[in-house]
Amino acid sequence: MSGFRIVVGGDDAGFEYKATLMKDLKADPRVSEVTDVGPTSSSDKTAYPHFAIGAAELVASGQADRAILICGTGLGVAIAANKVKGIRAVTAHDSFSVERSILSNDAQVLCLGARVIGVELARRLVKEWLGYTFDPASLPPYQYPLPRFRDACLTTCCH
Repeated sequence: MSGFRIVVGGDDAGFEYKATLMKDLKADPRVSEVTDVGPTSSSDKTAYPHFAIGAAELVASGQADRAILICGTGLGVAIAANKVKGIRAVTAHDSFSVERSILSNDAQVLCLGARVIGVELARRLVKEWLGYTFDPASLPPYQYPLPRFRDACLTTCCH
């Protein structure tokens, strides 16, 4: 892979963080493409699920590798993104959670809360997040039941 294709979105509460993180992503050599799904201004009051689901759909369809979503808490965008089949979105506000979101859970979507953490911590967490790649072979079998449960959950929970 030449670099991550990252999609970024959120809501009015996360707009300033999104703008800062997009600058960082565009300057990062590990990132080949950054797509902004909105909002386009801090006065745009479009509900966060529109942006979160739009970003998650780009990841699920293979048009993007990962997504970063920012709202006030990071919780609403995670819930919305997780409605998209095949998406594993997490809210993480510390280094260990960011690490485990990839290494243990193969999450493709990182959600952050602009009203929960400072912008410098958000910047650091995104840089760390870009450094992790999921490897199912690194986990013991009891710790990696995801393929079986992904299909079972999607069949029983979402239909």
